[in-house]
This record gives sequence, structure tokens and C-alpha cells, in this order.
Amino acid sequence: MLNGKVAIVTGASSGIGAALAMQISREGAAVILAARRKEKLEQLANEINSAGHIALPIPADVTRRHDAEMLIQTAIERFGRVDVLVNNAGRGHFASVEETTDEMIRSMFELNVYSLWYTTRPALTQMKKQGSGHIINVASMAGKLAYPYNSAYVAAKHACVGFTHALRMELVETGIQATVVCPAGVLTEWAGVTEGGSMLPFFSASGPVIKRIAMERGIALPAIEGAMRADEVAAQIVKCIYHPVAELFTHKGSEEFLRLLAEDRAEAEKHQTPVVLGERAAYERLKA
Repeated sequence: MLNGKVAIVTGASSGIGAALAMQISREGAAVILAARRKEKLEQLANEINSAGHIALPIPADVTRRHDAEMLIQTAIERFGRVDVLVNNAGRGHFASVEETTDEMIRSMFELNVYSLWYTTRPALTQMKKQGSGHIINVASMAGKLAYPYNSAYVAAKHACVGFTHALRMELVETGIQATVVCPAGVLTEWAGVTEGGSMLPFFSASGPVIKRIAMERGIALPAIEGAMRADEVAAQIVKCIYHPVAELFTHKGSEEFLRLLAEDRAEAEKHQTPVVLGERAAYERLKA
């Protein structure tokens, strides 16, 4: 049980963040909910508090250093400690490399990368005083694999993975843990709110083409589990709080495919070829 513990979850207004905040609260921790959408935060906080648990909503834009530092300081002032920090806030983008604007690149890194420092630095100060804590950064399989028409997001999530591993090295034998979470597809609003336009028509158009190309060429697609519910991913993150690991792969088959990629990139890319060609055809059709 997490009785007496304090957890901060960014991006808590929906998706994995909301589901995780709810589950952590049921484990007994006080949960600080952070996101930009005040109304959604307050609705979730009311639901948690009405169930007899503890939630404090704090509207914040973690791309702003002041907001991020205020979030951590408020948690410390209110509860006296920070035991778990989940950097979950994130957003994707949808554009080819040549159509990815400077604004998209900046936005992807401000939210998916820069914010990690803004929240982690003040949280670490408190955790080191306590001699304990756990920082969990939610990346993506895009932090380990390359996907077309997501270059800025892929680059940002690779940076998130690298940041977490560097952080772990600094925290050896301090009593503080660091974990990076790499989910594959999750049933959230993510694909509908990507910068550059919704990816939902893109996925719908590319799916049949991918399957056709794979069948015609006799290529087995990457055997990675399909889209999961947000609460299923959240449940795995809760388990990780109890039993910390360096990397958490939430979808079956994802870790195995990454192992193949490390051992034989050419073979792994062969399995991705129908995906790449199917998505290219869909992208060109949608952008025509």
C-alpha cells in the first residue's frame, strides 16, 4: 500500500494520466493532478475525493518552468514530501520530415523533453532530503523505434529515454529510482490531437494497405500487442512503483521486437516494411 505517500502525475486530465492518478489514489497515496485543463482536473479530483481518497488538482503548463516548479513546491508545502513523480504529459505530431515546421519541433521538445528537467530538478531536491523517491517518465515505443511521419515526436521520445537512463546513473545507491515507460498503442485521445492534424484518418487508411502488402510479400508484421486501454497501462505502472525497473514495456511482444532490432536491424526493418509502405501510401493520399 502507498498510505502516507505523495504522488504527482502530469498530463492527468485524460488518458494514461487520469487512469494512473485514480489507481494510485486507491493504493492510498495522496495524488497531485497536473494538466492545463482545469475543469477536467477538478472533475477527476472530485471523483477521487468522493471515493474517500486524496487528490489535489493544480492547473499547470509544464512547458513553463515557473509552472513546473510551482507544481512541485505546492506539493511539498501541502504534504511535506514527494514520493513519486510521473512525467506523463506529452503530445505527438503528424508530418513528414520536410513538412515538419520549426514550431512543431520546438513544441515537441518543450513538452516531451524540456518539461522533464523542469519538474525533475525540484522534485529531486526533495527526494534527496528524504533519501527515497521514484521518477517515472512516460515515453513511448517511439522512444525505441522509428516511425514515419512522426520524426519530431520520435526524436523527442528518444531523448526522454536517454534522459531517464542518464538520471538513473546519477541516482545509483541514493534510494531514488528512475523508470522510463514505453507503451505501444493506447486507446486515448492522443491520435486525435496530434500537431499537424488528427492521425485517425491516416491509421484507418493505412491499415488495410499494410495488411495487403504483408500478405502479398509474405512478410510477418512485428508481433507487438495491439492497442490497450489506458487503465491497463496504468495498472502496469502501479506495479512498477512497487517493483521498480529501468524500462517498462507494457505491450506483449514489444521487448522481443526491440531485441531483434538490436541484434539484426535489417531483419527487424524487413518486418516493418509493409507498415512503412502502407503508411506512405496513406500519407500521400491524405496530403494530395
